[in-house]
Amino acid sequence: MAILHHLSRAFSELLPAARALTGLWALLLLSFPILERFWGEQARHLGLIAAVVVQVTVVLILLGTAWGWLRAGGIALVVVVLAWTAEFIGSRTGVPFGRYHYTGRLQPQLGRVPLLIPLAWLMMLPPAWAIADLIAAGRGLPFIAISALAFTAWDLFLDPQMVGWGLWVWKNRSGYFGIPWVNFAGWVLIAGAITAIVRPGPLPAEPLSLVYAITWLLETAGLGILSRRPGPALAGFLGMGGMLTWAWLLK
Repeated sequence: MAILHHLSRAFSELLPAARALTGLWALLLLSFPILERFWGEQARHLGLIAAVVVQVTVVLILLGTAWGWLRAGGIALVVVVLAWTAEFIGSRTGVPFGRYHYTGRLQPQLGRVPLLIPLAWLMMLPPAWAIADLIAAGRGLPFIAISALAFTAWDLFLDPQMVGWGLWVWKNRSGYFGIPWVNFAGWVLIAGAITAIVRPGPLPAEPLSLVYAITWLLETAGLGILSRRPGPALAGFLGMGGMLTWAWLLK
């Protein structure tokens, strides 16, 4: 009941435009298996692109309202550039994520990195900051570490699903449902480094934590029920759910 209370309160703090976009984003996330079943792989990819763009827009509306559009835009640009750089280096050297490469299925690409990937970092890193803000309001090492862990918990869902869709390929298929464990260490490292560089100021923590919570719920349902991947669905449910519990119930 406490989680439902927090969800209701956080949703009430969204601006009307953000509420409408949040509903659209949720529908898009749930539509992936349906799109693929009736219209094929390309339709699913278009749905994925639309869902990321809509979620990024929701996050930017929340940040722009809290910080001002110039500052929010500048920080968004820094996050996207740093995330693309990490992915570009990582996909070529194996550092720090392990050996992997992107396929040509997700377009457009820059330097063989789909442009959607750094946008995905932007759509989930501020919600991870919000979780850390609710747990450790200061902006020191605890905030950076918790942000990195909250962000990486999302990859418990993401990597098995995207690899299953053939969007990227790992050289070493051992570890976590075919994902090498070093990948998660790389996520923690890069997410922490970007957070330390950006040094986000006061956050609209409740609304951004709602974005985190909706992602958690929809990824659990989508991966566990619609995509029939119960293992990653359970792991992601526990990982992201644990961060939410820490933020909302133990604060």
